[in-house]
Amino acid sequence: MPLPSLLSQHIVRRPQRIALLQHIAEQGSITRAAKSAGLSYKAAWDAIDELNNLAQKPLVERSVGGKGGGGARLSAEGERVLRLYQRLQTLQAQVLEAAEDASDFNLLGRLMLRTSARNQLHGQVITIDSHGRNDRVRLELAGGLTLDAQITHDSTLRLELEIGTEVVALIKAGWLELIAADLAPEPGFNCMGGVVEAILDADDGPSEVRIVLPNGLVLCALAAPEQLKALGAGEGTLVQVQFAPSNVLLGTPV
Repeated sequence: MPLPSLLSQHIVRRPQRIALLQHIAEQGSITRAAKSAGLSYKAAWDAIDELNNLAQKPLVERSVGGKGGGGARLSAEGERVLRLYQRLQTLQAQVLEAAEDASDFNLLGRLMLRTSARNQLHGQVITIDSHGRNDRVRLELAGGLTLDAQITHDSTLRLELEIGTEVVALIKAGWLELIAADLAPEPGFNCMGGVVEAILDADDGPSEVRIVLPNGLVLCALAAPEQLKALGAGEGTLVQVQFAPSNVLLGTPV
């Protein structure tokens, strides 16, 4: 099966994150791999979550606890992506030799966009329903999960969205609201349930909460300590995250 085109573009545009796979394969630990790659522990987690979400199939498998505090290893899909990355490194050297001028790469860099949104989920458009000047676009994610995005009809046309189009849904961590596992979501909101994998406390703001969905994708939400206490949320507990379709941004390959 070919790699999703969005992951393929990510490999070209963000090679330092793909290179983390090599360090994980060698070190067998996220902590040691992060140190070897020159990344912070948090940056390594972010990279792994982003890669797993874009690939649909997890590239890195993590174990928690046990002797040595747990570890990490590449899945079969992760090993395949790593081999692809290594082949691309060889091709990159050939491209560098063939470039006419260094400014060529500066131009390409300006044309490639990065985003500050913490949650990036790969999916395919399965329905587009018009509601006046807005469209409600439903995406199917890995494992059959779905989410809705509300965008203007002009945006639908500009992105050339149609059934089957591959897109990335972008959702800022602050737009996700944690609610109890047994609480009904707000009408019309997206709602996904999962297990709290980790809570990363911050000294000067809300904690970062990582929630593993049933399909293995990871969402990152922000929550104040008092909110987490009220929910009884901790590592291993069930929670839900809800968010408005209007807070889902869509992106497509250029």
